[in-house]
Formats: sequence, structure tokens, C-alpha cells
Amino acid sequence: MTTTALQKQALGRYGESVAERHLVEQGMVVLGRNWRCDEGEIDLVLRDGDVLVICEVKTRSSADYGEPHEAIDAVKLDRMRRLAERWKAAHGLAHVPEVRLDLVAVMPSPKGSAVTDHVRGL
Repeated sequence: MTTTALQKQALGRYGESVAERHLVEQGMVVLGRNWRCDEGEIDLVLRDGDVLVICEVKTRSSADYGEPHEAIDAVKLDRMRRLAERWKAAHGLAHVPEVRLDLVAVMPSPKGSAVTDHVRGL
């Protein structure tokens, strides 16, 4: 793996850690992290009251190549919906009626805490 790839991987892990801490501080309960199947990966699965939350975390070191939010398009949303159904089935929770898709955008700050933007219900 190249140095750049390792740096991207480390940045992604950092962002997921920041996002998880932020969501837990908001009262959510983590049910899973980095769940994978043949169709893709869910960064974080959480419970917010009675709602199952599928959370995509996008971390950028700068806005040079766009804001983290720009990475979520219709194709990504469709994949997140399919992954949510796969996760529910794999965990015996197919009966859970309410699922919400969230995004946490993370931008590290050179002067302190990272900046997070939690978008509920994509």
C-alpha cells in the first residue's frame, strides 16, 4: 500500500471515530461498525430511540476536491438503502419499520477539534 493510500485510510478511520463519538454524545447507541457484505459497507449502524440509523461518514482533509456532502448522490443513497435491508436481514431485524439514512461530514481542523456536520435523514 502506498503512503498516500495509508494516509487516506488513517484519515477515514479518524473521521469514523470522530463521527461515532459525536453521535454517541447525541444519545445514539452504536450497533455496528464497518459492516460489510458483497454489495458494500456500512460505516456505522446506530439506534436513535426506536429508529435504526445507517450512517455514512465522509472525511476530507480539505475542501480542495469538494465538500464531503458532495460524495452522496442518488446512486450512493440507493446503495445505502439496500445495505440497510441486508443488515436488518443479517441481524434478524427485518421487522424494524423505521430506518433513517444519515451523513456525518468530518473536516479535521489544524487548530483543535474536527468540524462535524450531521445531516439526518438523507
